[in-house]
Amino acid sequence: MEKRICKKCLLRDLAAEDQKDLTKYLSVIKKQDKVKDEVYEKRLNICRECERLIDATCDACGCYVEFRAAVKTGRCPYKKW
Repeated sequence: MEKRICKKCLLRDLAAEDQKDLTKYLSVIKKQDKVKDEVYEKRLNICRECERLIDATCDACGCYVEFRAAVKTGRCPYKKW
């Protein structure tokens, strides 16, 4: 069976192993460095609509959007958030 790549998915939408890695990496970000959950979700919703989101990464900069969106210093390369 052919594996299909989700071009508009985040890591949490993909395989269970990817979700485990996401949880692990997000857990090491210090609480004072993280954005509030509402801000995080808002940023991810913007990324989901972006034409540069491909397989959980930003095609403009190469980052995993879920990691960049989680930190206060994270910025969208297109200034969408």
